[in-house]
Amino acid sequence: MPTTASAFDDLNAQGLNLQAVFNIGDLPQNIKDTLQAYPHYRQLILIGHAGPLLWQKINKEGMADEHPIDSFSQKHVSAWLATRHPQARYHYLYPGPTSIGLQSLGALAGWHHPSPFMVGINQTWGSWFAYRALVLADTDLPITLTTQSASPCTSCASRICVKSCPANAMQEGFNLNACLSYRRQTNSLCKDRCIARNSCPVGEEHRYSEAQISYHYGRSMTMIAKIGDERK
Repeated sequence: MPTTASAFDDLNAQGLNLQAVFNIGDLPQNIKDTLQAYPHYRQLILIGHAGPLLWQKINKEGMADEHPIDSFSQKHVSAWLATRHPQARYHYLYPGPTSIGLQSLGALAGWHHPSPFMVGINQTWGSWFAYRALVLADTDLPITLTTQSASPCTSCASRICVKSCPANAMQEGFNLNACLSYRRQTNSLCKDRCIARNSCPVGEEHRYSEAQISYHYGRSMTMIAKIGDERK
């Protein structure tokens, strides 16, 4: 079996550079209850990406698929399992519908703190990371040792994200209706980005490219417009 240092090299090279391995028996009871339908697996593997490398790799392979990030992630996670753990059985919980909260697992892994703009944040990567795969496996990988750190938002005196939000959607908690209403406006500054998120200085050296930011928020804007049309 590969050493801890090299266990995820294949994934790191593709920009899938966040990994956390949990023994199912050590997870909180509510998560274990959800996994009772899958008794043959010992471990739960959470895989994410941080920074811009994943986007660069996906663009090299092409964006023809309807869900290129999911397809890319699943392809390379499956290849990693086949190469490193050829005898292991595995099952994807994500991509796909899952009843396990990815953000809750991210918090267990030490990756995730809530932010005023409703995207996970941490001291290292800021908000420039995301969850890409969740896999049950009968592997025997070393359990990830996580370091819990304080939220960078706790010590932020400027509250620059709150002040910069053009929708004033974060004055008292998060006002989803105000956010969506502003994004739908013809001259909205947030159609293909979140101004509040972009204003946050934490982890700014890992910020996604403009093309990646535009892609993600463009897709969300398409969903928002579709929901609005269905309600008319």
